[in-house]
Amino acid sequence: MRRGFHAIALILLGGFAGPSYAQQSSDLIAPEAATGTGERSVVTAETRMVAAANPIAAEAGLQVLRAGGTAADAMVVVQTLLGLVEPQSSGLGGGAFALWYNAETGEITTFDARETAPTAASADLFLGADGEPLAFFDAVIGGRSVGVPGVPRLMETMHERFGRLEWAALFEPAIALAEAGFEVSPRLAGLLANEIGRLDRQSVARNYFFDAEGAPLTVGARRANPDYAATLRLLAEQGADALHEGALAEAIVTTVQGFAENPGVLSLDDLADYRVIEREPVCVAYRAHEVCGMGPPSSGGLTVGQILSIASHFDLGTLGPDDPMSWRILADATRLAFADRGRYMADADFVDMPAGLLDADYMAARARLLDRSDALSTEDVTAGEPPWDRAELRLDGLEPELPATTHFVIVDDFGNIASVTLTIESAFGSRLMVGGFLLNNQLTDFSFRPQGEGAAVANRVEPGKRPRSSMAPTIVLTDGAPAYALGSPGGATIIPFLAQTLVALIDWEMDIQAAISMPRMVHPFGDYVLEVGTPAEEWAEELEAMGYSVAVRELTSGLQGIAFTGTGLKGGADPRREGIAVGD
Repeated sequence: MRRGFHAIALILLGGFAGPSYAQQSSDLIAPEAATGTGERSVVTAETRMVAAANPIAAEAGLQVLRAGGTAADAMVVVQTLLGLVEPQSSGLGGGAFALWYNAETGEITTFDARETAPTAASADLFLGADGEPLAFFDAVIGGRSVGVPGVPRLMETMHERFGRLEWAALFEPAIALAEAGFEVSPRLAGLLANEIGRLDRQSVARNYFFDAEGAPLTVGARRANPDYAATLRLLAEQGADALHEGALAEAIVTTVQGFAENPGVLSLDDLADYRVIEREPVCVAYRAHEVCGMGPPSSGGLTVGQILSIASHFDLGTLGPDDPMSWRILADATRLAFADRGRYMADADFVDMPAGLLDADYMAARARLLDRSDALSTEDVTAGEPPWDRAELRLDGLEPELPATTHFVIVDDFGNIASVTLTIESAFGSRLMVGGFLLNNQLTDFSFRPQGEGAAVANRVEPGKRPRSSMAPTIVLTDGAPAYALGSPGGATIIPFLAQTLVALIDWEMDIQAAISMPRMVHPFGDYVLEVGTPAEEWAEELEAMGYSVAVRELTSGLQGIAFTGTGLKGGADPRREGIAVGD
């Protein structure tokens, strides 16, 4: 029986409306952690837990679980609040991938709520008049980059399947906070500071994210969002149809097609035709575990699976995290997996993909390339020749993918798990705002160059197609029972973030918080990037001696994760962002 939780919404509003941002977080997170510094300790709980990218959203999700809700109920509350307080990363105007573990059946189901290309989109969508690919932000800002959003339909689909509380009541916390106003967090303010000349080009977005003098909002600035509250009321009353049909849908299309600088081709029919697709998970054996993730159009499950499959041929547990050979193996396994990703992976509903990307013999052959003590040369890092059902010529694509996404994990009292990654693509998406939320720029995840040299790019733009993604929500099973649930934002670096964290958990036996917090070292392509300001920098000389080109840069992963133990749950959240884990 579905139940409401109106009283909880009022309790939450009392906590949200008055205190400063630091006070809002004081009972949930250490002050230094809110800015991504300092150390975190693992959080323990008995039966229920939420790990999310913002303290307000995480605590609200926990309140839903306390009221008898499932992880599907809590998902609606967490995401609607994240869309308000962390609008740069996800929201109603974006898309998502979700893994659901059903405790009653022991099965994992995946839901594809990725955006789709409009029916009027052509393969040359991101080519300029000269036939060359557009510069990234020339493609992003405006309607050209906007795909059909999937988040509202995902929330509705999962709630209908797995929810227990009243649908309408789940919108009350975000409605209340949107009307009362919230304070701009340090992370949101820091990203806004870089948006002059981009986010201020549409008057609606400018008036919301900038002050009367045209300056970006700063930490502690209070913002109410009555337009968002009105949109949430429509969704509460009409379900996801409120976004895909009627006045709100018309406003979205008018905004996309009417942005004079860079209009798009999204139509009312595109919105009305959108569907969430239930897909089979991609699972790969690693040591004594089964690592399950999303299949195409996500490249996350396959590419993480390839990295782990290649790494499984080496004794990383004995080598440990302090041996440079571990980091050579992980780096070159990542480079080989990304070579296959760039050549073969895309929306499998539109293109044929090799059947054997995780074939054991193929993975063993790829692993043999790493039987050496130095780095693979650039010439050695090419796509392989996995088994096909029907081979097709493929050309590597050109698709920038920037790190602006969110992830949360929820475990309810019934043992169900939701591991969900959501995004509007780059920070602030297309920079177009309607109904109090930002629209995605997800179409720029397609290859800007569709074909050449007599071959097509798998991830080219096609009408109705879903662009390839790196999002990789993950659930790990041991003997059929949950062991870990985790995921991360980070654009293309999501995949090596997840692979490294899984190795830390499984091979190096770190606890969930230590694995999430450890310094980042990633090499999907280009330079071997070491996280600035961390002990990872100390590896530069040894890695360069192996033959790598090394760069030291910021790597702002945003991992959230929960580990399942014999005595309960252990949660971790990335200290590089504002997220926390909370539970009972």
